[in-house]
Amino acid sequence: MSGSSRDAIIQNDAVIRGEIRNGRRVEIHGYVEGDVAAELVVIHPQGQVYGTMKVDAADIAGTAQGRMFVRNLMNIRSSGKVSGNIQYGQLAMEQGGDLTAELKNVPPSISGDLSINVKRGRSAAVTRRDLTALDPDDQATDLTYSVIDARHGYIVLSTAPSHPVTQFTQADLERGFVFYVHDGGGAEQAGFDVVVADASGATSGAPRTIEVLVDG
Repeated sequence: MSGSSRDAIIQNDAVIRGEIRNGRRVEIHGYVEGDVAAELVVIHPQGQVYGTMKVDAADIAGTAQGRMFVRNLMNIRSSGKVSGNIQYGQLAMEQGGDLTAELKNVPPSISGDLSINVKRGRSAAVTRRDLTALDPDDQATDLTYSVIDARHGYIVLSTAPSHPVTQFTQADLERGFVFYVHDGGGAEQAGFDVVVADASGATSGAPRTIEVLVDG
């Protein structure tokens, strides 16, 4: 947030967990989980906000869920999806927009750079920068990854490094327990695919590929 204008732009690949306070114009293309306080919030089609919004006005073409206090106009575009405990001064909604007073389960999604490096025949940690699950209504222990089609290696947990696993949790990632072990073969690229599921069984959808670049 710039100090003088109090404007902020949350880019497509940005993930923010925490607070955005004292904003003037806040534009959200990425993922925000927490509290947002501003004069105007603009949520673009790919933008997602989960938490509490206290704003003078809101223009929503993406997803907003939680507690929303909009003093003046809340404008929901045709692609907008808004749910939760909502108070507003005025409402405008385009055809196709979605407004509901009920909270909905949010399926998890996968973020990160989806790439790691490993020395040939060695192991490398899979970090939150490489891979992370986004889900505002589940704890890290309730987000479970399934490993699909591991190539030229396998996944282990540091608590049992000699035993390949096909599942691990977001909590395991956050604790630094998850490692990819390369099989020592000659391929320059390896990898594995993952899907993450929450406690209710909702999933991130089609498998995402984690590319493994082999050094040496």
